[in-house]
Amino acid sequence: MFPQRGTTMFADGRSVRPQVLHTVARGQLYESDYFYTGLMNGKEADQMPFPVTMQVLARGQERFNVYCTPCHSRVGNGAGMIVQRGYKPAGNLHDPKRMAEPLSHYFYVMTNGYGAMPDYKAQVTPEDRWAIAAYIRALQLSQNATTADVPAGTQVQNLNDIAEKAGLPASYAGPWPMPSTSVYEPPASGLYSGAPGQNPPKPAGATNATKPTKSDVGSKPPAKTSGAH
Repeated sequence: MFPQRGTTMFADGRSVRPQVLHTVARGQLYESDYFYTGLMNGKEADQMPFPVTMQVLARGQERFNVYCTPCHSRVGNGAGMIVQRGYKPAGNLHDPKRMAEPLSHYFYVMTNGYGAMPDYKAQVTPEDRWAIAAYIRALQLSQNATTADVPAGTQVQNLNDIAEKAGLPASYAGPWPMPSTSVYEPPASGLYSGAPGQNPPKPAGATNATKPTKSDVGSKPPAKTSGAH
């Protein structure tokens, strides 16, 4: 048969035959809607679709460092390198709002995008998106752990003392300031990073910025700043 040409062989006159009903092509059998959408009955859920192992967390960390750190930084505080160079502040994965999100929220955002963040479904497979979501939970625990999370008999040291022993200033273990070069301009409409919600308080060290004009774009590089990385 010639593609797209008719034929008298079949009663409907088409040479190309329709697919048999209810057949699925290889690689397109989505047995679990939750695995591919992050939604359960149309809502996000606080659970993984498969068991989390150290191998899953290691894979999630590797993919997080590749795709997420430019904006969110390696510790997930939203002060990644492109934010330090003037890009809009990314979400702080350790703030109360994001700490309270169910686990599949992170998978859903990576799949569909959110506000200024584009989707990553073309770059990151569903398995890796879930691995990243699991790693985000581990990252949140690492930055918000309490003495109750420490195994019995383990000595807990002061983080400032550890920083000084490593030759770093005590302030290195202090709060994370938002880089002064970041563009922080919450829209008056109540949208933050393009997503609905209340505008958060202005981070310490952040400066007000106005939208650049055509003459400003590319006219000069952002000023260099110093600080902990």
